Amino acid sequence: MITRWTERVLDDRAALVRLAGLTVLALGDLHLLHRPARLADWALALAGLALCLAGARLPLAATAALPGLLVVGDLIGTNVGVPLKAMLAVTLFELALRGRGRRVAFGAGTAGFLLTAHAMSSHAMSVPAAEVPPTLYRLSILLGVPLLLGAYVRLTRENARQARERAASLTLAARTAERTAIARELHDLVAHHVSSMVLRVGVARHVLPDADPRLTQVLDDLHASAGTALADLRRLVTVLRDPARAGEGPFCSPADQAALPDALEQAAARARATGLSVHCAIGPQVARLDAVRALTVLRLAQEGLANAAQHAGRHACARMTVKVEDDVVRLEIADDGGAARPGTRRAPGAGHGLAGMAERAGLLGGRFEAGPSGRGWRLYAELPPPPTPQPLPQAVAQPAGRGAA
Repeated sequence: MITRWTERVLDDRAALVRLAGLTVLALGDLHLLHRPARLADWALALAGLALCLAGARLPLAATAALPGLLVVGDLIGTNVGVPLKAMLAVTLFELALRGRGRRVAFGAGTAGFLLTAHAMSSHAMSVPAAEVPPTLYRLSILLGVPLLLGAYVRLTRENARQARERAASLTLAARTAERTAIARELHDLVAHHVSSMVLRVGVARHVLPDADPRLTQVLDDLHASAGTALADLRRLVTVLRDPARAGEGPFCSPADQAALPDALEQAAARARATGLSVHCAIGPQVARLDAVRALTVLRLAQEGLANAAQHAGRHACARMTVKVEDDVVRLEIADDGGAARPGTRRAPGAGHGLAGMAERAGLLGGRFEAGPSGRGWRLYAELPPPPTPQPLPQAVAQPAGRGAA
C-alpha cells in the first residue's frame, strides 16, 4: 500500500498538485518561520522557489543552480540560507528519483562544491577551526539523505513495475497455454470428425450417381455446410494459436454492415434447405448498423433459425423480422410449430444455445427473450445503440428452453 501511495504522489500526473503543495509550504515557511528582512532577500528566496519548482522537470539544472544562490546570498549578506537549503534538498531528491549514474554524480558533485564554498566563505571562516568538521558533516547530511531517499524510492518503483510486468507476462503465458490447449482439442476432436464427415459425404455423392435428386440435394447441402464449418473451425484454431491473426477471414472479423442483409438471407436459405419455410422482413436501416451490433444480429439470427429448423415440427413455417427503430435493433424469429399436434412437439434440447444468445445480447446492454408462443416458439432480442448505457438484460422466465442446434 505504501508503494502504491508513493507512486501516486510522485507520479507525473500529480505534478501540479505536488508543486502546489510545495509552494504553499515554502511560502508559509518564508512568511512565518524564516521571513526575509529585505527586498533582496525576498527576491533570492522567490528565485530559489522557482528553481525548486522547476526541479520537477529539470532536476539537474535546479540542483546546480540552487547552491549558487546560497553563494550569492553570502556575497550580499542575506538571511534566507535555511529555506534555500530546504529547497536544495527537494531538488536533490528529484534528481535521485528521476536520474541515475553520471547525471546524479554530476549534480551532487556540483552541489557539494558550491555548498562547501558557501560554508567556507568569509562569513563561515569567522568560526573556530573546530567547527569545520561539524559543518562538513551537516553538509554531507544535507546532500546524502535526499539522494539516498530519492534513489530508494526510484528503486522501489522500478521493482514494483518489474513485478507487474512479470505478473502480466505470467498471465499472458497462462492464457496462451490455455488457448493452445483449446486449439489442440478443437483440432484433434471437432475438426477431425468434421473433416471425416466432409470426406464421407463426398464419397457418398460419387457412389450414388443414380440416387434420388432430393437425396443428392441433401448430400450437397450437407457437404457444403460441413465444409463451411470446417473452414470456420480452422480459422478459429488459427486465432487461438496466434491472436495477432484475428483479422484474417470473415469468421473472426466483424460483420460487414452493408453485407448484413445478404448474410441474413443466406442464413434463412440454409434453414430452408432443411425443410423449414422461412419468411424474412429485413428493414433497410439494418445495412447501416455498427459492426458490433451487426455481428451480434447475424449470430443471433443463425442460432435462432438453426433452433427452429431442428426443434419445430414437420413442415413448420418461421418468420424472421429484423428492423431498426429509434436506433434500437429488434430481432424476432417465430415459428408455428408445423403440423405437429399439441403435446407432440419435439422436446427442447439441453445445449447452451439460448444461454449464449442471452450473453451476446447482455454484452451490449440489450434484452433477450425466448419461449413457447402458441404451438410454436418465439425468440426476441433488442440491442440498444452503443452510446446509451443500458442495464444487463434480465432473462424472461420461461419453461425449459431449447438448446443450440
